[in-house]
Amino acid sequence: MEKGKILLALTGFHPQRWRELLAAEREVVLEPDGPSDPSITYAVVWKQKPNLLSSLPNLRAIFSIGAGVDHIFADPGLPDVPIVRVVADNLTQHMTEYVVWRVLDHHRQSMLYRAQQQKKIWREPPQRAAEDISVGIMGLGNLGRAAASVLLSLGFAVNGWSRTERPMKGVSTYSGEAGLIPFLNATDILVVLLPLTPRTQGIINYGVLKELRRRNGLGGAVLINAGRGRLQKDADILRALDDGTLKEASLDVFEVEPLPKTSPLWSHPKVFVTPHAAATSDPAHLVPIMLLQMDAFERGEKLENLVDREAGY
Repeated sequence: MEKGKILLALTGFHPQRWRELLAAEREVVLEPDGPSDPSITYAVVWKQKPNLLSSLPNLRAIFSIGAGVDHIFADPGLPDVPIVRVVADNLTQHMTEYVVWRVLDHHRQSMLYRAQQQKKIWREPPQRAAEDISVGIMGLGNLGRAAASVLLSLGFAVNGWSRTERPMKGVSTYSGEAGLIPFLNATDILVVLLPLTPRTQGIINYGVLKELRRRNGLGGAVLINAGRGRLQKDADILRALDDGTLKEASLDVFEVEPLPKTSPLWSHPKVFVTPHAAATSDPAHLVPIMLLQMDAFERGEKLENLVDREAGY
């Protein structure tokens, strides 16, 4: 199998470093030479232009540079070739750090302490042990399982929910529609790491949030979303915060990004905002994995971490 060109099609990422690293081993182009360019065999993409890939006759596989692949499925002209999602230790480590950071920040009541500092109040509130706090992770894929493992090591009780049953030692697992409400009822801090699919879009709504356990040592339920922005309804989160359904929230993703300056989430006293920065894709770590996959594929080996088109992730 001959090596062809790589089409690098990125929106929202500067392509230069990606191009330099890919070009160390293969020829890279930023645009096809016409709509039916026969020289392109792989596409490395993030939010590629619609129909850009539709008529490339020798395209063998599409690689996403981010953990999510919903941006690929948004292309109405998506060709029927394998789609590879990124799985890298570096990306997993970044996401685990973010989740643990935000869980500990809420658990140790940092918002309260920051408010007390502004008012120069010297007061120590009651602090419950980690084992008394239940962290529920929606999405038990590679990222969710890595975060769950560290949270378990810190002593937290950990629940997990996924579309299909995903057993994990030490984690109370729930699955499917029947398991969602019991999972939420047993959760104090909800961590959302789900992929975005037609079935999960808008799943973090008021009806779901009101099922979280509020009578706990934290003084209320907490939401952490580091998955995809369109998993949540921003207005429902604000409603839940204002009526006490939620005590606090840490949000890394939003329905519209960048988050509009007019959004009340920016200045809400119970919300911690980060700019979709929980786990940034680092080309130095991801490009070598992609190149190894391409080499192996050309030797007749199977591609790894393939996206299930029917499931959408």
